[in-house]
Amino acid sequence: MTGFRIGLLLGLVIACASLLLSLNGCGSVSSGSNPPPPPPPGKINHVVIIFQENRTPDNLFHDPVLISRGADIASTGKISTGQTVPLTPVSLVTSYDLGHGHHNFLLEWDNGAMDGGDLISCPPEIPTCAYQYVQDSRLQPYFTLAETYTFGDRMFQTNQGPSFPAHQYIISGTSAISEKSTLSVSENPTNTDSDHTGCIAPPDGIVRIIDTTNPDPKTNETQTMYPCFDHPTLTDLLDTNGISWKYYTPKAGSIWTGPNAIQHMCGPDAPPPNGTNCVGSDWTNHVIIGQTQVLNDISSGNLAAVSWVIPTNTASDHASGTDGTGPSWVASVVNAIGSSQYWKDTAIIITWDDWGGWYDHVPPPAIQNSYEYGLRVPLIVVSPYARAAYISHVNHDFGSILKFIEKVFGLGEIDPAVGYADARADDLSDCFDFTQTPLPYKTVAAPLDAQYFLDDKTPPEGPDDD
Repeated sequence: MTGFRIGLLLGLVIACASLLLSLNGCGSVSSGSNPPPPPPPGKINHVVIIFQENRTPDNLFHDPVLISRGADIASTGKISTGQTVPLTPVSLVTSYDLGHGHHNFLLEWDNGAMDGGDLISCPPEIPTCAYQYVQDSRLQPYFTLAETYTFGDRMFQTNQGPSFPAHQYIISGTSAISEKSTLSVSENPTNTDSDHTGCIAPPDGIVRIIDTTNPDPKTNETQTMYPCFDHPTLTDLLDTNGISWKYYTPKAGSIWTGPNAIQHMCGPDAPPPNGTNCVGSDWTNHVIIGQTQVLNDISSGNLAAVSWVIPTNTASDHASGTDGTGPSWVASVVNAIGSSQYWKDTAIIITWDDWGGWYDHVPPPAIQNSYEYGLRVPLIVVSPYARAAYISHVNHDFGSILKFIEKVFGLGEIDPAVGYADARADDLSDCFDFTQTPLPYKTVAAPLDAQYFLDDKTPPEGPDDD
C-alpha cells in the first residue's frame, strides 16, 4: 500500500510539473526564469516613451557598473579585413555624422558578421569613426537610470534604416505604405526640409520604398513615392478605447515627427502632395508642438495615459547635431514624473530610434523580412515596478513597447489581419516585477535641470539627417 501511495504521489508531482511547464512556457526567457505576468489592472496607468537618437549600446553605454553586472558591451570590434580594432573614446558631441541609411546597415551587418563598420561614410581623418565609444561625464544621468532600474542589452531597432521610418515603427509597428502592402518606407525623404516632411512635404518630395518580400535587400530600393502614406496605428486603438495620448515634438515638419507622415493622423489641409499644414483631429487634439510642454503637463496634472516625447536636435544625442544636453533632457522628464503624483503608476521607456552608424557587435535576430530587424539600440525601463539593477538579455524591439502598452490597457493588436511588429514581439515582461514593493524614486543628478529647458527660447532646429 505504501508503494502504491508513493507511486501515486510521484505521478501527481510529474503531472503537475508538466502542466506548469506547458503553462509557463519553459525557457521563454533567456535568463532561465519565467517572466512575471502582465501588469494587474491599476498598477500602470501611464506610459511615457522617450525616443532619443542614433546610438548603440557599444557606443553609448561603456558603464563599468553595467558591464560588471553582465551587460554585453564590447570594447573591440571587427573590421572588413578580419582585423580586430579597439573602440576608442569620443565625446558625446562630434562635428561629424555617420552613414546610417539602409545601405549602411547592410554594410555593417554583413549577413551577421558585424564587421563592416569601416565601410560606412566617415570623415577622411577618422576612417573608422564607427568604432568609438562615448566617454563623457554628461552621460552620467543615463548611467544612473540604467544602473538603478532595468537596462536592456538586447533591444533591437525594428527597421534596418534611418529615423524617418523608425519614427513610424514607434507609433504603429510598421512603415508600410498602406495597410496590406508589402512595400515599406525604408529611408529618409529627399527634396524636403525640417519644416516640411511627410504629408506636408513639397510636391517634389520623395522617399525610397522597399519590397519586404524580396529576399535580396541589396537590390530592393528601386521605387520611390511621395512621403505620405496610411496604415493603422497604435493611436487608433487608443482613440477607439477612449485612452488619452499625446505626442510631444519640437517641430511639426520634422522627420522625427511621426504623425506628419500618416495621412489620417496629419489630415493635410489639401490632398497630397499639395498640403502645407496638418489639420486633422488626431493632430490638433493630440500632437503638441513644443516638447517641453510635457514638463508642464506633468506638474499641472495633465499627463496623458500614453505619451511620446521627441527631443530637439540639440538634446537628441544625434551625432553632429547634439550639444550634449540629451542626458539632462531625459533626466528632467524622468525627474518630473518621479517627483509627481504620476510616479506610483507610470512606466517610462527610454530608447533610441536607430543605431546611427556606430559599431555594435551583436547581430540582430533572424531577419523576418528584407527590412527587419536592425542593430541594437539602448533600452532603459524606469518605473516603481521595474526590476531594480537588472540587465535584460531578452530580445526586444519597438514592437515590444507597443505590445506592452496593449497589455497595460487591455487592447488587441494594431492590425491582427496583417501583423505588424507588435504581433510578433515580446511585451517587456521580464523588465517588470509587479509583485515587488514599489521602488521609491530618487532624483537623478544631471548637469542641467528642467528649468534650463523651460527657459530655453532658442528656436528648435530640425535634424540635418541623411
